[in-house]
Amino acid sequence: MKKIFALAMAAAMALSIAACGNNGGSSSKNNSSVSNPGSSSSQNGGSSAPQGGADISVYTNAYFAPFEYYDGTDIVGVDVDVMNLVGEKLGRKVNYTNVEFGVIIDTVSSGNLADVGAAGITITDSRKELVDFSDPYFTSVQYVIYPAGTMTPDGTDGDVSYILWDSLAGKKIGVQADTTGDIYVDMEINAANGDDYDLGRDGMLLNSGAEETRYDSAQLAADAVGAGQVDVVVVDYLPASYIVDKNTGYECAALYYPAGVDGADAAFPTEEQYAICVTKGQDELLAAINEVLAGLGQDGINDLVMKHMGLE
Repeated sequence: MKKIFALAMAAAMALSIAACGNNGGSSSKNNSSVSNPGSSSSQNGGSSAPQGGADISVYTNAYFAPFEYYDGTDIVGVDVDVMNLVGEKLGRKVNYTNVEFGVIIDTVSSGNLADVGAAGITITDSRKELVDFSDPYFTSVQYVIYPAGTMTPDGTDGDVSYILWDSLAGKKIGVQADTTGDIYVDMEINAANGDDYDLGRDGMLLNSGAEETRYDSAQLAADAVGAGQVDVVVVDYLPASYIVDKNTGYECAALYYPAGVDGADAAFPTEEQYAICVTKGQDELLAAINEVLAGLGQDGINDLVMKHMGLE
């Protein structure tokens, strides 16, 4: 059976109980995270290191805490800290632009407006055809956000409560557009045989009555749950924990495939790995990113996660 504790659970095990628990009360949104991420672009200066070459242009989606989010008018987060270290290493200034998640890969692939995509991006075979990925630095799983008391987890895996895909049958499911949560849900509802087949099992929710609605951010999807427009949200673990921690009336649990799928003896998580992407041919930049990630190591990445979750 696949295990998910390499980074995600080691970094924030307490959150699997605390942040994904019931905060009580009615749903209320975190207003700092509800703007349409595609409505405008914003930049902050990033590293203040002396110039050692052209600025590094980073495209991100700043509504994916703790990896990237707004602190006032500045974009901050785990990925920003990593790229600032890269800028210092190369002696180059780093500029960040907030865009819709769905344009990041194509823009970095073109090499015209952005050199780097840093937005909690999952490695997939189809994306590797367009961009070069750094070494993976974080293992994540998909989680389900739901109104407190409306769902009962199907089981536990150690300290982690999980919901099986079957339990989403007939539900209206909100996702952040173009993320892996979107890919997984689309493929399980429609049994699509698309480029990202490596992420789905093709049809866990086929003909179940489940429906998918796409939003510009995970927070907007969560707000739609509060408004009764969708029943649940499927999104990566740490953003789910962040949303549940910052908004009352929600709970979340890991999203698992049932035993028997792919011959597994027990239920297993919907799992993926994050990396930073660069325009193909940017070998020096890619090498610097990998060197920074290696220098941080698992403990360093975990420390950044804890810092931006407010748990250090």
